[in-house]
Amino acid sequence: MEKKAFDLITFGEIMLRLSPPRHARIVDGDIFEKRAGGAELNVASGVALLGLRTGIISRLPQNELGTFIKNRIRFVGVSDDFLTYDDSPEARLGIYYYEMGAAPRKPTIVYDRHHASVCGIRMEDIPQEAFTSARMFHLSGISLALGTREVAIEVLKKFKENGAIISFDVNYRANLWSEEEARETIRSILPLVDVLFVSEETSRRMFGKTGELYDIMKSYSQEYGVKIVATTQRTVISPRKHNFTSVIYSSVKDAFYTEAPYTHIDVIDRIGSGDAYVAGVLFGLLKYNDPKKAMQFGNATSSVKNTVPGDLPSSDFKEINRIINEHNATGPVSEMNR
Repeated sequence: MEKKAFDLITFGEIMLRLSPPRHARIVDGDIFEKRAGGAELNVASGVALLGLRTGIISRLPQNELGTFIKNRIRFVGVSDDFLTYDDSPEARLGIYYYEMGAAPRKPTIVYDRHHASVCGIRMEDIPQEAFTSARMFHLSGISLALGTREVAIEVLKKFKENGAIISFDVNYRANLWSEEEARETIRSILPLVDVLFVSEETSRRMFGKTGELYDIMKSYSQEYGVKIVATTQRTVISPRKHNFTSVIYSSVKDAFYTEAPYTHIDVIDRIGSGDAYVAGVLFGLLKYNDPKKAMQFGNATSSVKNTVPGDLPSSDFKEINRIINEHNATGPVSEMNR
């Protein structure tokens, strides 16, 4: 594959997350911890931590909150070359509030993201060299549900025209748009997609697919020409205990890949674990061009992300590789890193 300046570039909204400490409630807490987050930034940071070069296209307010986000982007190794800034009086950063759950109380999210600066991003704001700079471009359905839809689709098409592999995570959010609107919009771009992330529930409910999971996954390749289809399989025992694995289908090899689940994961914070999975899979494809390795990296990165607070992952290649090896070990493994 032709060498380019970036292995992966993403496009999307970057948000401020505010959370009560530990398991406190939003309704009665007095303190919020602030963190950076957003689906596409989570993916870009996960791939960067594993050793590849990534960047993100987005728009931030030209104020202290925008500076905080820019600094966090740099801290996790993601390039800010393609960020633009809003210096208007109405500039704002989207916010969401996250309350951790504890059985039988579920986690709770409250969004405050309307009219965020990113919704005003225009094609002319994005440097033209971005579209020729990446081996792969990644987008999520969240960007299609917001005011960024038209620009997001145009950006995707520009990367496709310039030979980038296109990755798309359906990432359906019912509180952002209807199933009918999402289905119509996503179907229009699926012929451009090379790597697709879609849950079994979304396939059955939103796309109306029936039958066995493997047949459903294969149908995206048959109908739209998608080369890689990935579906996660999470079993929620309680808000604090999950099991996790996934299935990947490669149309080139006409083969499915899965493994025994990671069991009894200690869930400290599950936000961003789906994005961490996407990051692991994309790293495996970009680094090794191997769907089996992609599946293994995706499962490991997602599982370990559950164990750290915040949206962004924090695991490098060394840690993830060790976790993969231990997961596949048949004998005893060390209980401590030392």
